[in-house]
Amino acid sequence: MACFSPALDGAIAAALGSGPIRRKAVAGGCIHQSWMVSLADGRRVFCKQNSAGALANFQAEATGLRALVQAGSGLAIPAPLWCGAVGSDALLILEWLDLGDGGRDGWSALGRGLAALHRHPVGERFGWQEDNFIGSGPQRNGWLEDWGAFFAGRRIAHQLAIARRRGLELRGGDQLVEAIPYLLAGHTTRPSLVHGDLWSGNAAITAEGLGSIFDPAAHLADREVDLAMTHLFGGFPAAFHDAYAASWPLPAGHQGRRDLYNLFHLLNHANLFGGGYRQQSQQLIDQLLA
Repeated sequence: MACFSPALDGAIAAALGSGPIRRKAVAGGCIHQSWMVSLADGRRVFCKQNSAGALANFQAEATGLRALVQAGSGLAIPAPLWCGAVGSDALLILEWLDLGDGGRDGWSALGRGLAALHRHPVGERFGWQEDNFIGSGPQRNGWLEDWGAFFAGRRIAHQLAIARRRGLELRGGDQLVEAIPYLLAGHTTRPSLVHGDLWSGNAAITAEGLGSIFDPAAHLADREVDLAMTHLFGGFPAAFHDAYAASWPLPAGHQGRRDLYNLFHLLNHANLFGGGYRQQSQQLIDQLLA
């Protein structure tokens, strides 16, 4: 476990105007060391720590969190308070959220809040002002007005290129990239601000019963990419889906696009972790081309 150095204490005190008096390691994902830090003025903050090489990842996360907060969806989203390098460490300081055990009402609130986030007006282009990260992997962005071209080139083709550089050749991958604009040609969508990495580990219900999301890979995309991922890696409860659908029903054909959108996450996991994700990616490519 990484240690919390006096230099980090000093950076927190300088940034927030109050110094740490207690630090407790907490769960916060498999990439970074996470801490609940209690300050002398009574506040608590959530701190993510990693080597200085992770600073770009923290900066991108902070940018995404600010955008999600500014959308005013009613979701509880931890605002970034400070981000920077401290010696050989990178540090991201976020608002502390007290999380609860959930319950139907809380998951319904999350569904309504996500629909409100997706309705927030963001313009006519898909992408993001900079490249960012999906987990610890690179996420290519830029701007395009054509959603099919964006998803084919900036999502699937980019992950296939990473896989190829790592010695993994996925049969039919290039053929699928060429087919994606045609597969999505009949689907009319407008850009929404999306979380971008919305699996069950990146959402929760607060102690006050509010839906909460965090650890984003934010960008402007078809809102269905968020909904698709809520069916992956454990999934979200029915109360969430029912509340989202009641707030803003998904268009016809969304079930058929779900696997295509989730292929991006399976490819990213294959590139990050290997193992069975490679086989799952190949099986899904075969299925989509069948």
